[in-house]
Amino acid sequence: QMLPVESGGGSVQAGGSLRLSCTASDGFFRNRCVGWFRQAPGKEREGVAVLRVDDSRQIYADSAKGRFAISRDNAAFNVSLEIDDLKPDDTAVYYCAATKACQGLCFCDINSAYFSFWGQGTTVTVSP
Repeated sequence: QMLPVESGGGSVQAGGSLRLSCTASDGFFRNRCVGWFRQAPGKEREGVAVLRVDDSRQIYADSAKGRFAISRDNAAFNVSLEIDDLKPDDTAVYYCAATKACQGLCFCDINSAYFSFWGQGTTVTVSP
């Protein structure tokens, strides 16, 4: 079964930036929504941003607006989450996930219940 693979996490000081990558091969992301989610220590998992791959339409959680940007490469092999001005509250395990293939134009949603194919996560730690 094809699953997305995350990379790019690490330990940074507040105010820095990171670019997280989510990759898949053989056109797996086509006709799907791809999302980034995070789970902070002691917290429930929350949606961060979602990309409709067909036309690169974006959805952001209120908490992610402004400092987060989701995008893809031209071949749709990689979906990135860029985080600027990192804050300690951004510390979390970040997960990439994809929906099942859509029959026609995808209707994307930031609710994790819509996503079926999950990566193992990449850890972001932000120090004060």
